[in-house]
Amino acid sequence: MKFTYGNARDKKMRYFLAIVFVVLTAPSAWAQASKPNALADLVKYRGSDRERVLYEGAKKEGKLVWYTSLVPHKHIAKLFEAKYPGVTVDIYRAAGNTLATRLLEERNARRYVADTIESTPPQLMLLRDAQALQPFTSPYLAKYPEVAKEIAPGGLVNWITDRESLIGVGYNKTVLKAVLVPKKFDDLLNPALKGLMSSANNETGARAIGAILKAKGEAFVRKLKDQDIRPHGTTAAGLTDLIISGEAPLSFTMVETNLTQPAATKGAPVAWVPMEVVPVNAGSAAVIANAPNPHAALLFVDFLISPEGQKMYLDLFYGSATKASSFERWYPEKGLTMEEYEKRADGWLKLLNDITRK
Repeated sequence: MKFTYGNARDKKMRYFLAIVFVVLTAPSAWAQASKPNALADLVKYRGSDRERVLYEGAKKEGKLVWYTSLVPHKHIAKLFEAKYPGVTVDIYRAAGNTLATRLLEERNARRYVADTIESTPPQLMLLRDAQALQPFTSPYLAKYPEVAKEIAPGGLVNWITDRESLIGVGYNKTVLKAVLVPKKFDDLLNPALKGLMSSANNETGARAIGAILKAKGEAFVRKLKDQDIRPHGTTAAGLTDLIISGEAPLSFTMVETNLTQPAATKGAPVAWVPMEVVPVNAGSAAVIANAPNPHAALLFVDFLISPEGQKMYLDLFYGSATKASSFERWYPEKGLTMEEYEKRADGWLKLLNDITRK
């Protein structure tokens, strides 16, 4: 066959067009190939299209399974489902220790059901130590103080505090004179308060003692024995009722939300004030290792800690770690193993029992 200039020119043109096609199509092909899909990749994804990627994947998954100890779980799930149509929330609600036990049993059986959990740090510590949690990132982490994050390697977190309940002084404004309301721990030693204070001798009370120990030391705490503090082996709600009725004029073991919810107080003359160190009963959100619906799991956690999610919690009378405060927030479990925390909490409770009147 005779070689001609035209044939060579056509061959070069076809070669040129092939190169152009590869150059133009490569970016979109690369982008599609690099789009995160597996849980290990999704938890590290920081792209500007993160929400779109997670939502698209979540719609394909269709649901997420949420383990929680929260009371308003149905309300929270409804808000999420309204924001992200096509993704439903299947809820398993139980006490925090029950959640942790169930998750560990499922993990040991290699039966992965749950996608995410919202519970208190002691339960999450158990899961963390058993490597049952999947570290993750979120675009909202920067809005939170370091104390609210349980840091994991690689710039990730094991969990993030999505709600707070603060422990401080609650009192009945009718029974207790305004001049006697404590403003700092030193004021608890006011002789005029002798016989007027009550305590919840449970974990909440123990954490309150831990905060006083942190701020003032053991010698100060033991001086409280002279104040004839009345111990109550009751729940937080039970002590709230005593404050409302005036039977317990004042307690330094009160959870703020129990005295600020209109439904709980029914207009009673009660109030709550923080001391200089405020122990936090935190609720935290985490992703479960081997989550079967990873897109939906991360989308849900992002929702809980987003500004919209935090407003939701405030409307439900919880606190937010993103809000600045004039006092020191103290997370008693921070930096500890479960064994270390339990040992300290047992010591705080023993000290509380020692200083309260029998």
